[in-house]
Amino acid sequence: MSGPGFIHLHVHSAFSLLEGALQLEAILGLAKDDQQPALGIADTGNLFGALEFSEKAVKKGIQPLVGVELAVDFAADEERVSERGHVAWSGKSSIVLMAATETGFGNLSRLVSRSYLQGDGGAVKAQMDWLTRENLDGIICMTGGPEGAIDMAFASGQDANAVKRLTFLHDLFDDRLYIELQRHGRPQEAAVEPRLVDLAYRRGIPLVATNEPFFRSSKEFEAHDALLAIAGGTVLAQTERRKLNDQYYFKTRAEMAELFSDLPEALDSTVEIARRIAYRPRTRAPILPKFAAAPELSDSEAVAVEAAALRKMAEDGLTERLAEVGPGPGKTEQEYWDRLEFELDIIQSMKFPGYFLIVADFIRWSKSQGIPVGPGRGSGAGSLVAYATTITDLDPLRYNLLFERFLNPERVSMPDFDIDFCQDRREEVIRYVQQKYGTEQVAQIITFGTLQARAVLRDVGRVLQMPYGQVDRICKMVPANPADPWSIERTMKEVPQFKQMADEDETVADLVAIAKNLEGLFRHASTHAAGIIIGDRPLQDLAPLYRDPRSDMPVCQYNMKWSEAAGLVKFDFLGLKTLTTIQYAVNMVNQDGGSFRIEDISIEDVPTYKLYAQGDTFGVFQVESAGMRRALVDLKPDRFEDIIALVALYRPGPMDNIPLFCDRKHGREEVEYPHEDLSKVLDETYGIIVYQEQVMQIAQLLSGYSLGEADMLRRAMGKKIKAEMDAQRERFREGAISYGLKKSLADTIFDLLAKFANYGFNKSHAATYALVSYQTAYLKAHHPHEFLAASMTLDMGNTDKLAEFRGEAVRNKIELVPPCINRSQAVFSVKDKRVHYGLCAVKGVGRQVADHIVEVRGNTPFKDLGDFARRVDPRVLSKRTLETLTNAGAFDELVPRREQAFAAIETVMGVAQSLTAERNEGQWNMFDSGEPEPIKLPAGVPAWTTTERADRELSAIGFHLSAHPLDAYADLFERMRVQKWTDFERAVKDGASAGRLAGTIASRQDRRTRKGTPMMILTLSDQSGSYECIAFSEQINDFGAVLQPGKSVILQVGADERADGVSLRLLSAQGIEAVADKVDRRLTVFAADAKALGPISAQLKKGGEGSVNFVVIRDGGAREYEIELAGGYRLNAEVAGGIKALDGVTDVRFH
Repeated sequence: MSGPGFIHLHVHSAFSLLEGALQLEAILGLAKDDQQPALGIADTGNLFGALEFSEKAVKKGIQPLVGVELAVDFAADEERVSERGHVAWSGKSSIVLMAATETGFGNLSRLVSRSYLQGDGGAVKAQMDWLTRENLDGIICMTGGPEGAIDMAFASGQDANAVKRLTFLHDLFDDRLYIELQRHGRPQEAAVEPRLVDLAYRRGIPLVATNEPFFRSSKEFEAHDALLAIAGGTVLAQTERRKLNDQYYFKTRAEMAELFSDLPEALDSTVEIARRIAYRPRTRAPILPKFAAAPELSDSEAVAVEAAALRKMAEDGLTERLAEVGPGPGKTEQEYWDRLEFELDIIQSMKFPGYFLIVADFIRWSKSQGIPVGPGRGSGAGSLVAYATTITDLDPLRYNLLFERFLNPERVSMPDFDIDFCQDRREEVIRYVQQKYGTEQVAQIITFGTLQARAVLRDVGRVLQMPYGQVDRICKMVPANPADPWSIERTMKEVPQFKQMADEDETVADLVAIAKNLEGLFRHASTHAAGIIIGDRPLQDLAPLYRDPRSDMPVCQYNMKWSEAAGLVKFDFLGLKTLTTIQYAVNMVNQDGGSFRIEDISIEDVPTYKLYAQGDTFGVFQVESAGMRRALVDLKPDRFEDIIALVALYRPGPMDNIPLFCDRKHGREEVEYPHEDLSKVLDETYGIIVYQEQVMQIAQLLSGYSLGEADMLRRAMGKKIKAEMDAQRERFREGAISYGLKKSLADTIFDLLAKFANYGFNKSHAATYALVSYQTAYLKAHHPHEFLAASMTLDMGNTDKLAEFRGEAVRNKIELVPPCINRSQAVFSVKDKRVHYGLCAVKGVGRQVADHIVEVRGNTPFKDLGDFARRVDPRVLSKRTLETLTNAGAFDELVPRREQAFAAIETVMGVAQSLTAERNEGQWNMFDSGEPEPIKLPAGVPAWTTTERADRELSAIGFHLSAHPLDAYADLFERMRVQKWTDFERAVKDGASAGRLAGTIASRQDRRTRKGTPMMILTLSDQSGSYECIAFSEQINDFGAVLQPGKSVILQVGADERADGVSLRLLSAQGIEAVADKVDRRLTVFAADAKALGPISAQLKKGGEGSVNFVVIRDGGAREYEIELAGGYRLNAEVAGGIKALDGVTDVRFH
């Protein structure tokens, strides 16, 4: 090594969460630029980046030195802060441990894992009694610097404890212990260093110089300081917080040589340590778990035993499958047996029988427990062995799915079954796997959340103490697009207002500069949504483990890419909401003793294809978007293959072929093939290459590729590496010419394949998801009430989605019964072809409350509020919960006037609490036959107007359900040809560009356009759902007075259809009352008693153009008599609502 001898040993990467501001690539780039031959990272409390760092360092020609800065829980009495007060604010008492040998890395990995797995859920730290010579074999120790165990004791005035700690460490590590010195110009360092040097010389312990870099250069100190404030929940202005200085940057060798020129031996020690380290973490071939039936066998014995077990399971399973459904059209049973033999031979040769057995076992267990499992996902559905062993439920021969797309004998790689489970019961399957293979051999996979543009701007704005509103406006200028997240740099380039604010305001410029420095750093660790690792031994022998505070299950500290690189085998357990929806619907269909099974439905059901062809697929898996519904109407599918194709085609790029696909299906355009012999491959897709499997089959047919070779061709085309493509083109051309094609046609077809290898979709995945789609469509076609109830149950937390489902119910003439304390279940349910609103879906009513109400109700409905108070537990229900339920109408059956029920809530709670207290004190006699005193409803409570009642319901449910402020204007809308929102939405999709709507304004957002002119976003609702409308400056000036939250209006709008739905712009607006006053109206009031006429007359206001009819209805429903009141009246929704709330009035209707 030329130049000064120094190697960084104590570098914090971004894996020191919210502490390190250096990504691994940046660290290695800095080391390379300074010609540093080796480099050591020591992240705080973890080995998250150990393998990734090791591999990337070697590629840069740098020796990786892997360590960890680990807190040790020394005796509590050593942690007292002295009056001298020289204390590092982080509260650390850490040491740096570096793996010098393979044994050392294993010990280090286990020690770090133990710190998480056996920790108390607080700070990650090791216990002193874990530190033994045996457990620390192969590990080098440094004392940790200013925030380390020795320095902290000295700084706290605990010199004796400092010596005691050093003695403890020296006894453990002997000549592998180094006293770490750092020089950042901090008073604590200067105060402690002489005592450290003295101890080192007296004890014969070598010194080592480090700089503990957290950031790239001194210019990044301000950003790093903000990062520490974000981590600590503090602000930059606070003095009592953790704070470093601008010297904690990645210094060059020359800078470190100058800094420690008086202690050259401390520099030399860095080189000595690097030379002592003879190990780095490495990637491994996959370490396959053994199937639990044969854990004691050697690898070769296990493969043989597992192969025999898999063969028997597959042969028995195929026999059963063929007996149940027979071979697919045009196929023979022998073809199935030949394919099975072919697949089993490949699976055994690749040593994967155990993998198949493990997957088959937990899927079979799931099905035996009634846990819904998807029919397949991804390329695994192309395996007949998977179908025979019930891993998948779609016949691959029937749909021409290819095994080689899943497991290619030409390219050895792990099989990868992605399994969909019911989201409610997925955890049960994971627990089963833990129990079967041992908790030490099963783990989840870590993921890292990053500081993305909006989040980091908010965090930095907080630590800078900028006004919340200002920061919020700045953040909202960053477009929110999860599929394509915007960076701060991109926003600066493409959003002029954002850049303008930064250019014109120095505070905003600081915010943006700091946030830009921190963007992309890791914020927190969590767990992968699906990945589960199963090992053949305790996993901490293979990789360091972590524990998510929210779970008791171990987590591999390497992310998915690097856990696989470490040889760990992943199984994907995904939670698919649609499977839960299907199960809920099936359970409701069978609630009266039926035996309907979704697996038994016909794949050729005419009503289901009719539903698809009409585009009536809201809520149907994969095909509910507006664009997909339009495609379905054009395609008019009448066979399952059409659904498969549409699932594959509806993506950017391939979707351009949807019109051509539809035209060819319906004979509007002739089907053409690139070569006539390709009809056997492309017939089902009308001559269009849709699937990746078709690319493979064409290469096999025209150029003699095996399907394994064809899969390699497909992969090469996807990568577009020129040298590889040139070689494949030559290979394809030669084979095609031998087949009889001309060179020009061979090249043309090769180019066509290259295009569609990128565009084409995995048919196996499309087919399995098409089957799930078909199942949901079947349920909607044949069991619409149950399907709607199930769908709404699974979206109870999404008010917007529930409102859309409510609109769907209106369109399909399905009665949605409002929440009712006596009829509703906790979730949505079906009774007598009516969907009953679930109590859980009322805002603020959790599952515990809803379950409690349903449980105490049992089969005996509540008779009145007194009965309700007597039976419920007030410790479960709060006053606010009862208020919400009342506003939602849940007590209407007991007390028709909601305002009276609302006024009685205090009394209900008081009675419930008194009775509970009596029970607890043993004063309540459960055998007392006396009827409880009914709760008297308060008299003289002012009636809620129609608007107030509707607004309260809106706040409780999220949309208007039982009544809407617009209900009173049905006749007006009919006269003026006002459309409901959902009807207008469909009209726009059919080509309409303008229309008239009515709506009650729920909210209004005042914004500015990019040119700085006013604009307004209105959220409105009508009886069919909610929608948004944008108003620009001219309309705001003309109609702004009526565009206020709570107002009901009639709008003239222009409309455009976009990818995300229909966009509305305001043309004109009128207050609904002003319009109604100009129109002749007739109000009919229905009453049960003629005595109601007096109060009705008192409510009416003369001086208008409206007329009023009064009708008395007998018990049987017949009209007893009818009169028209004399005079003209001012009629509106408020008047009608007030009359409807009167005692004796049963209904009011405008005409």
